[in-house]
Amino acid sequence: MTTHQSTLSTENRGLLLGLMGVVIFALTLPMTRLAVGPGEAPQLPPLFVTAGRAAGAALLSVVYLWLTRAPLPTRRDALPLAVAALGTVLGFPLFIALALRQVPSMHAAVITGVLPLFTAAVAAWHLRQRPSNGFWACAVLGCALVLGFAAVQGGGHLVAADGLLLGAMLSAAVGYVAGAQLSARWRAEHVISWVLVISLPLTLPVAWWVRPAMPADISAAAWGGFAYVTVFSMWLGFFAWFRGLALGGMVRVSQVQMVQPFLSLLLAVPVLGEPLQVSTLVFAVAVVAVVFIGKRMAVHKEPRA
Repeated sequence: MTTHQSTLSTENRGLLLGLMGVVIFALTLPMTRLAVGPGEAPQLPPLFVTAGRAAGAALLSVVYLWLTRAPLPTRRDALPLAVAALGTVLGFPLFIALALRQVPSMHAAVITGVLPLFTAAVAAWHLRQRPSNGFWACAVLGCALVLGFAAVQGGGHLVAADGLLLGAMLSAAVGYVAGAQLSARWRAEHVISWVLVISLPLTLPVAWWVRPAMPADISAAAWGGFAYVTVFSMWLGFFAWFRGLALGGMVRVSQVQMVQPFLSLLLAVPVLGEPLQVSTLVFAVAVVAVVFIGKRMAVHKEPRA
């Protein structure tokens, strides 16, 4: 009984940490929108937001790794570290920042609803598993709903921002899978910290090169959004998220991510003043429902022939 209670306590802590990470990530979209500004009133350059937030978080990571005496990566860690960096440090933030110059954060929030399915599909391919036909049917339906929503919002056709958002989802999925591979051997906090540190020789020079020419002309709100995505979205959020997955189990805790689109929709109202339309909420519910069903479809563990 004591062992069972201890297991439940560990799983509940994992769920709580996972939810904390999701709340932090849900604010990423409205805060990034604040940082880059809309197309008609631009603020910080998207490339600066991408490189600057990673460089700032990497400098914090250097201190953290030194204080915790983290072990150095080995040769076999090089490839997953590089893949995780490409996905979570470069690809996802850059695609999101570019897209949010063109579309509201609520639009992006609906597209992010397919991230759990993208992650599951990438994991199945990486592990050479065979998802069931039901899983792939849900994946196709979820993507169709997202593209349908994007077309409706775009007046009957897709826009470049929709492609950028899908690229962001694919980048995040690849980065999550690589990060999960590393988390099997490392502490979750060390994973994201090393991913950021190995990216520093690229992100710091790029951030300096594309820094805003007139920092004083950038609004305080834009700098506040940039500070949030640097400290929380790029660093501390992964502390809670990866640790939650490790404690509560990836399958169970990953279900919490399904509330992220709704949190992003709701948080965009007070942060950005964006109106919440009924059609946006309906599409978000539909996408999350499909993802919920798809996550429960069978994925065969044996390798593909």
